[in-house]
Amino acid sequence: MVNNTNKLRWQRVYITGGASGIGLSLAKIMLANGANIAVFDIRISDEAKAELEQAKKNLQQKITFHTVDVTDSDAVVAEVLKACDVIGKPDLALNIAGIQLAKTFDLLSAQEFERVVSINLFGSRNFASAVLPLMSSGGQLAFVASLAWLISSYTYAAYSASKFGVVALAGVLRQEYAVKGIKVSVVCPGEITTPMVIEELKTMHPVTKELKALASNISLEQACKEIISQLQKGKFLIIPGFMARFTYWLNRLVPMYLFNKFVDSIIKKTLAKNS
Repeated sequence: MVNNTNKLRWQRVYITGGASGIGLSLAKIMLANGANIAVFDIRISDEAKAELEQAKKNLQQKITFHTVDVTDSDAVVAEVLKACDVIGKPDLALNIAGIQLAKTFDLLSAQEFERVVSINLFGSRNFASAVLPLMSSGGQLAFVASLAWLISSYTYAAYSASKFGVVALAGVLRQEYAVKGIKVSVVCPGEITTPMVIEELKTMHPVTKELKALASNISLEQACKEIISQLQKGKFLIIPGFMARFTYWLNRLVPMYLFNKFVDSIIKKTLAKNS
């Protein structure tokens, strides 16, 4: 865990999805290193608020809480401006809010598909649109996407499509804002042990579970450590976890038909075993 103020340069950090999982863990690390934090989430429990208050390094630090749905662009702008009034313009803005919905395509309704894309992709757009006008040279915006943007995963039609869009959005913003001195990063983890993932494992399709095992999983603490380290270096594409990075490069370097053949063999064997 990073706990030295000399290692972190951000003093004002905005985090969507900051009341649980990766967002909560990163917010606590930032607070422990002296930053002021603005937390945005669709629900913010008293327990999460207490954890964040306890993570403060000193009593002078400010935490501001904003209950907001990231799919509501006007509401996101309004809440970001409220945060700016309290803690100032963001040095680092992290868009972590997102959802997973694992269903085979034949069972996935149009409304469910739209909801996943709205939260994961449109939510990313809405947050970026709200914070970028406030950022000065030296600021940094980061999105959390997923390794699923590159490596499609069984039952993840909506999720993979939305995260592919997030990576593409980040790539364009990196180009457009580099000349303004603002860095843009995108974090693409494999499996991280978060409450959302633990809950999903209870009903995860056996094929999905086998395919996810290729990239292995890492602890929340290790993921946050790697994410912060790579953000500090201004890296664009951040993939926490050795096996996740190995899977990424395997997909990039091995001809697509061979990689697809390998994946198809896993699907076929798993379906046969669970039929």
